[in-house]
Amino acid sequence: MITARTTTTRQAATGSLIGLALGDALGFPTEFSDVPSILAKCGPWREMELPRPAVVTDDTQMTLALARGIRTAMDSGPLAPQRLVRPVRDEFVDWYHSPENNRAPGRTCLVACRKLEGDRPWQEASQIGSKGCGANMRVAPLGLVPRLDAEQRAGAAQLQAALTHGHPTALAASDLTARAVYALARGEDPAGLVEHLLAYARENRSRYHAKWLGDLWTYSQDPTPQHFIERGWDECIGALTTLRSALRTADPETDPCLATGAGWIAEEALATGLLCFLLFPAEPVTALRRAACTSGDSDSIACLAGAFAGAHLGAGAWPKEWAERVEYRSELLTLGALWDA
Repeated sequence: MITARTTTTRQAATGSLIGLALGDALGFPTEFSDVPSILAKCGPWREMELPRPAVVTDDTQMTLALARGIRTAMDSGPLAPQRLVRPVRDEFVDWYHSPENNRAPGRTCLVACRKLEGDRPWQEASQIGSKGCGANMRVAPLGLVPRLDAEQRAGAAQLQAALTHGHPTALAASDLTARAVYALARGEDPAGLVEHLLAYARENRSRYHAKWLGDLWTYSQDPTPQHFIERGWDECIGALTTLRSALRTADPETDPCLATGAGWIAEEALATGLLCFLLFPAEPVTALRRAACTSGDSDSIACLAGAFAGAHLGAGAWPKEWAERVEYRSELLTLGALWDA
């Protein structure tokens, strides 16, 4: 159950999408670097400035691709599996061929999107062994789109993940990421967010969304669909439990990756992105800076931290000078305004 303050956060969709892109741009130059190297290049982490130009990575590009696919699907009716698959699949293939797809994209997304071209069942394109963070770093739109019920949000979050990353942990982490964004946008107190997500994970642990996922589980070695999806939820529950413990003793001056993981895989990206946000729930820019100054997948960690902070605090969370020059600003604002309306 979501404990709402009073109403939906003002301009939560705009705030979340802009925050995601800002985190991406801030973390882009620091990805693949250790913390001492980042500090030597950028100075004190609490004073990190948005690069000029504020260029983003494939994280924001694929978030926008998913968002456009969702918008197209919902233009023709309520969100449903067959209505969603084709436009998102087309958007992912377009991204694969785009000349702007030159931001060090992940191998899983590249392989899967190449295989999505054509008419083969999407399950054959899915990389069943991959639980990289490339699925949950792009899922925020499904926490922001209005008029979805819980089954639509969860099923669509897992389906969009499965188009590229078929591992059950990628599915569960995407579901949880969308749930966190949705809960924060609806007024969930950040102090109760981890317990909220743990309860949600336990409640859904054995639920395989067959309507949305079809026979995906048969591409694994699992004996049943329930066994398949439980593996993913159990890893995410473990990551959230680690996060809960880390929050009791976390030192904001210490690299968050040391507490909850480097973020290259889905459950760690979720936990570390949440950790950066929850260390500074009322200081969104500080949360982004902490996320960008990490030894792991800094752009994806900061993407997630920005999505969470923006959903919680709304569009006013971000410095005007930053928000006005982030790459893809116009499209981010258009989608945000559509879902904030």
